[in-house]
Amino acid sequence: VVGEEKMSVRKRLSKFINHAEEEDECQRDCAEESQEAPSNGRVDLKQLISKKIQLTAEAEELKPFFMKEVGSHFDDFVTNLIERSTSLDNGGCALTSFSIFEGDNNHRAKDLRAPPEHGKIFVIRRSVLDELLEVDHIRTIYHMFIALLILFILSTLAVDYIDEGRLVLEFNLISYAFGKLSVAMWTWFTMFLCTLIVPYFLFQRWARGYHRTSHPLVYSFIHCFLFVVFQIGVLGLGPLYVVLAYTLPPASRFIVILEQIRFIMKAHSFVRENVPRVLNSAEKKSSTVPVPTVNQYLYFLFAPTLIYRDNYPRTPTVRWGYVTMQFAQVFGCLFYVYYIFERLCTPLFRNIKQEPFSARVLILCIFNSILPGVLILLLIFFAFLHCWLNAFAEMLRFGDRMFYKDWWNSTSYSNYYRTWNVVVHDWLYYYAYKDFLWFFTKRLRAAAMLAVFAVSAVVHEYALAVCLNFFYPVLFVLFMFFGMAFNFLVNDSRKRPIWNVLMWTSLFAGNGVLLCFYSQEWYARQHCPLKNPTFLDYIRPRSWTCRYVF
Repeated sequence: VVGEEKMSVRKRLSKFINHAEEEDECQRDCAEESQEAPSNGRVDLKQLISKKIQLTAEAEELKPFFMKEVGSHFDDFVTNLIERSTSLDNGGCALTSFSIFEGDNNHRAKDLRAPPEHGKIFVIRRSVLDELLEVDHIRTIYHMFIALLILFILSTLAVDYIDEGRLVLEFNLISYAFGKLSVAMWTWFTMFLCTLIVPYFLFQRWARGYHRTSHPLVYSFIHCFLFVVFQIGVLGLGPLYVVLAYTLPPASRFIVILEQIRFIMKAHSFVRENVPRVLNSAEKKSSTVPVPTVNQYLYFLFAPTLIYRDNYPRTPTVRWGYVTMQFAQVFGCLFYVYYIFERLCTPLFRNIKQEPFSARVLILCIFNSILPGVLILLLIFFAFLHCWLNAFAEMLRFGDRMFYKDWWNSTSYSNYYRTWNVVVHDWLYYYAYKDFLWFFTKRLRAAAMLAVFAVSAVVHEYALAVCLNFFYPVLFVLFMFFGMAFNFLVNDSRKRPIWNVLMWTSLFAGNGVLLCFYSQEWYARQHCPLKNPTFLDYIRPRSWTCRYVF
């Protein structure tokens, strides 16, 4: 069927080209005849117009077939061409542009990817949204979001003027959420210095002494133990103590906790990528020890990737105007989220009637939370995965900007998980999934996938529990049970558009559930405080028993 469809498209294209050639000949003939016989010009003009109408109709008929072919083959073609070309030095066969299209399913992306043991391949490429926003149709959607932000601002100003009799321009929610920012900044600086010095020093000392020691196993075990102590004790418990001891507000907590997780993943990647190089060097009895320079490690700590390489593809220059625009959009998204909370979330939860927790209250809350939940999800994606990472990539001239893929086109949850956050997915794939299969056996793929889901769910829930100052494992349940079930049920074999609709529907509902449950619990703990809370009070849901009194 695919072959017949391709032949049909090619026939239509050839037919369209023949018609175009006939039109050119007709135009030349008409020009010649108009010079020789002006009286026949009106008849030739009618023929020319009818010809153009026919060609336009055929072009419009051909357009969806052409767009479908481009959408299904262009990304695969470019990715395959780049990744397969890297294997030419290792004896791989050459790949031409014709070989991509001549086969049926033999040249799909998943069959032409580099082997997993070769690791991630970095190439110079732009982010998907940077390419899409050059299309006027897509940029109009961007303009629609800006228009919606303007309406939120005008609505807030109008309501404040009506209620207060004056324009209230106070951003109390933002000032509260980012309170004690100086504490968060010096905590980050301390984490950065520790991550820069300790893992590099431990690895350098181990690498240079591994060739000379008579007990390499014991020597390696001691350094591995010290590295684990650093990861858990310094990067793990240290920032957690600061967050709890100084009672940082939510946004400041997010800064510290997310950077804590990032530094732990960065340090692990640095050690994980360089240890095999030292072991191979010792096995070959090489005189040189492959230890990266401090500058290479320092660059990696700021680079928008979690996979360590000594060198990355670099762009020739820095576009400072582009950097400024990306940071401006980050701040724009921050105020966007503020106005969403101010206009859609705060009135919803503050105006809940004085009635106990029930199914009716819960259902109404979930459906009222779907719109703000989805808007916040899209804004977080755009602000962080696109603007923030692209800004740092541009300043560092980091060439590979594929921080995400076209996750919005996913027809399966397995594809959504792979494309939503490529930066984190790469780390989980190479250091959790592949290492699990290497350590145990390649037959336990389902167990490896379950382990990756568990690690991701625990880390997500840890971040939310610390930042919101209560344990309410809604995200863990949704991610670990429903998300994992959807990953196996709604898999890559689902290709029809209806699965994309179902994916978006469940995504909308899931974000509504998260926003509703966590917001209810937040307001319950604010308005129903306990005098002497115990440890169980932090993990017992307060919203189930609290009656809101304002």
